[in-house]
Amino acid sequence: METENLLGQFLRARRELLQPEDIGMPVGARRRVSGLRREEVAQLAGVSTDYYIRLEQGRERHPSDQVVDALARALELDDDAAAHLHRLAHPAVDNRRTARGPERVGDALLRMMAAWPQTPAVVLGRRLTVLAANTLGKALFAGHTYSDDLVRLVFLDPDARTFYPDWERAALNTVGALRANIGTDYDDPDLIELVGELSLKSAEFRELWARHDVRQKTHETKRIHHPLVGELILHYESLTVNSAPGRQLVVYQAEPGSPSEERLSLLGSLTA
Repeated sequence: METENLLGQFLRARRELLQPEDIGMPVGARRRVSGLRREEVAQLAGVSTDYYIRLEQGRERHPSDQVVDALARALELDDDAAAHLHRLAHPAVDNRRTARGPERVGDALLRMMAAWPQTPAVVLGRRLTVLAANTLGKALFAGHTYSDDLVRLVFLDPDARTFYPDWERAALNTVGALRANIGTDYDDPDLIELVGELSLKSAEFRELWARHDVRQKTHETKRIHHPLVGELILHYESLTVNSAPGRQLVVYQAEPGSPSEERLSLLGSLTA
């Protein structure tokens, strides 16, 4: 991965995704670029074209907060992407860089998860690896080549498109969550290995990674097809683990009285 000009890469990727017609600009017969031109973004943000070009090329690396906010508005970034743009423009010393090494889960959290026999729960690391799971959480993702790695599960597992009936949505959200978790720490050797492997083996991953989407994993309703009990419609909440920065506790629940709740209960009995 190229890490020398993260800000410029992000600006260019988001500029190329935004079409002129999306913001009421004429397309024109001689448009040869995908997305917006640099001068169009500069105009929308209220900065000079030369200054914006220097930002994309990495010759200007310290835009003010006001300029970053204006660029976020010009590129129609959502809250997650705008926050990421600010991190790229003003990178602080990232504590996660000094906290690399084995990602562990504390005993207290493991005991708490074990006390939820009817509720699937998993703890994810920064690269969306499953660091721990209670019994039902393990059963939810069991039976795959990459059951303990949600990124590789989505893009490399032969069963991925069956397990995730809404695969395109799952893939987009997974890549966005990976970028959100990493922040600006793109020189993490494990991340470099992960992105390199997936870029070689999955054209879909290459395409999505190039978009620079950023999506915090917070809450969502997810549909999966479990090999033992069939379709499950589950709502998950993702909670930060304050005692272990970078970890996420993800808790899944089915709608009370729904077929998914019955099937989740069956899954628990089958794997007890």
